[in-house]
Amino acid sequence: MSFTHSRRMFMSVFTSLAGAAAVQSQVAAQAPTAPTDLAWLDGFRGRHKQAYDYGGFDLTDPLPPLRFPRNFLNSVRDVTRLEFPDVNTAVGISAPAFPLNASDKIWQEYGLGERYKIIDPTTKKPAVRNVFLEGGEFSVKALQARGTVFWQCQYGLDFVAGQIAQSTGRPVAEVRANLMAGLNPGVRLVPSHMMALGAAQERGFTYVRV
Repeated sequence: MSFTHSRRMFMSVFTSLAGAAAVQSQVAAQAPTAPTDLAWLDGFRGRHKQAYDYGGFDLTDPLPPLRFPRNFLNSVRDVTRLEFPDVNTAVGISAPAFPLNASDKIWQEYGLGERYKIIDPTTKKPAVRNVFLEGGEFSVKALQARGTVFWQCQYGLDFVAGQIAQSTGRPVAEVRANLMAGLNPGVRLVPSHMMALGAAQERGFTYVRV
């Protein structure tokens, strides 16, 4: 490889990284103080508690993404006859799995199906609705009805806002505010995914990386 070609490749990569860093700096500068209250975790006093780390989960997995908490809830119920509030589950979401926590409005407005390569099984096209929200025992609403709490990492949401702002040309602050307002009902915004996972384990939750 020639020196000229190597230098051109280096400058291309450097420029891309610099652009990404600038977007993230803009997000950080415009973001309000992240929530710091994790006391709501103290409300879980079940005999069996499990937290699921969806930090890097790939939503294009053909199997139902929420099978892990559902299987845990079913197996504990079948073996011990216990359910919520004696059995507690929490699903932690960061940037890669953000669409799980987003409303239909956010999916449609920002084309999350196309961005995350998620196909609607009904239309066979990129989804413009949250295909994981309802429609069976593996859905978000079904798990929420069984006491499962979903949280959203503040850093992860900021990262998604930065990506969308960069690709659409819309102000970061505007996109970020829309994403926050468009979280599913019941979603808890946490300072960071890793902090929440640690806090959950300190309160007796077993940890499962999915």
